[in-house]
Amino acid sequence: ARQFDALAERGDVDLTVICPVARKKAHGAPRAYPVHYIRFTAIPKIGARWSPGMIARAVLPLARKLHAERPFDVVDAQFFYPDGPAAARVARELGLPLSIKARGSDIHLWGERSYARAMMLEAAEQAGGLLAVSEALKRDMVAMGMPAEKIAVHYTGLDHSLFKPRERDELRWELFGVGPETAILLSVGNFIPIKGHDLAIEAMHHIDGARLVIVGDGPQRAALRAQANSLFTIAKVHFASYPHEKMALAMAAADALVLPSEREGLANVWIEALASGTPIVIPDVGGAREVVTSPSAGRLVERNPEAIARAVVDLLASPPDRADVAAHARKFSWELNAAQLAAHYARIVAA
Repeated sequence: ARQFDALAERGDVDLTVICPVARKKAHGAPRAYPVHYIRFTAIPKIGARWSPGMIARAVLPLARKLHAERPFDVVDAQFFYPDGPAAARVARELGLPLSIKARGSDIHLWGERSYARAMMLEAAEQAGGLLAVSEALKRDMVAMGMPAEKIAVHYTGLDHSLFKPRERDELRWELFGVGPETAILLSVGNFIPIKGHDLAIEAMHHIDGARLVIVGDGPQRAALRAQANSLFTIAKVHFASYPHEKMALAMAAADALVLPSEREGLANVWIEALASGTPIVIPDVGGAREVVTSPSAGRLVERNPEAIARAVVDLLASPPDRADVAAHARKFSWELNAAQLAAHYARIVAA
């Protein structure tokens, strides 16, 4: 949504979003461009191989109607599976060029399943252009069999007016109720196993004088709370949920972001933390090496509690200058992201 908001603000792209939803019909905040929520039939647990077809069948009547009223120039999918193959069918039916963006788990998770891989490769062959959120993800797409010459790297954007270094002490009292003597570690992401929040909790055994604040929600919530409650008190591990604006304050108040993900493309929260002057401790996954390019950005670690703890203790002992940390996020902005996306669409239409 933030990407498309920035794209719409440019004024050179007439944008329409069709958002397929598997359960109840959704309603988002009003935007400067039309957003249509379309319900499609989803079969829980076993229906993933049919999802692209179900999405396309649900979307096509509206897409045909809108295209007849005001013709589109390109069809775009912002996730490779199941959205990519669904968008490929819509593009074929409307006789339009196709763009697909890969973000991480769509390649690393769905690419391991033969039926999804086959559909993704067919959609990639049809596409006029592809996008990847990091150089590392582009390499994985090529290794999967996608044509390198079609793939451009399209980094995430960032709101620098929101995510920036701030006076830390007052924020720490306001958000966490602690003073500068207690280090704050953030672990931000969906409560699902691949994010590794459980590893961050285990690492707290080896870190003194710190509190871990886990921000998010999801199916692993009860298990993570039980793990934390069995090992520590709220003074050691705390759970929170923040709106986007308050999340920016929490990022700026923290001493480090700790996110031991099993896989990522290039996580937005990495960039948001850096822009806030907060170094990151992450495994060497996805585009991590494109972000942690020097010790001032943080540490790349093995994905185990002991390695995570050693990196955190090292950072807390010698914290980098916050301006040096924030400098690593300068190349990320929603304005640049939107300009690159508009140019990508223009190339596809021209071709």
